[in-house]
Amino acid sequence: MPQLVFLPHPVFCPEGAVVEAPTGKSICDVMLENDIEIEHACDRVCACTTCHVLVREGYESLNEPEEKEEDMLDKAWGLEPVSRLSCQSIVGTEDLVIEIPKYTINHAAEKNH
Repeated sequence: MPQLVFLPHPVFCPEGAVVEAPTGKSICDVMLENDIEIEHACDRVCACTTCHVLVREGYESLNEPEEKEEDMLDKAWGLEPVSRLSCQSIVGTEDLVIEIPKYTINHAAEKNH
């Protein structure tokens, strides 16, 4: 099983984390199942950017982003070539190193981060 290494984030994962993830599962689902409570305002249907992540290593092993995801990512804060929506990013067979951006665009957020 691939390992997902989450870099430290002051709110969602203060000390970072290393978890095993089954191939075929979304990064968002893996995070939520491992108590990394990333925002997902649209309930994981590719209608917002609150689950935006930066895949620092292993990006090529993920499924290809579809046009809808690319269109949504254009609205994400801190967009980079390795940006993905975690709800649309399906774990392949390689290990990943993932960074959660410092900010998200969520006008309905209940908390600051």
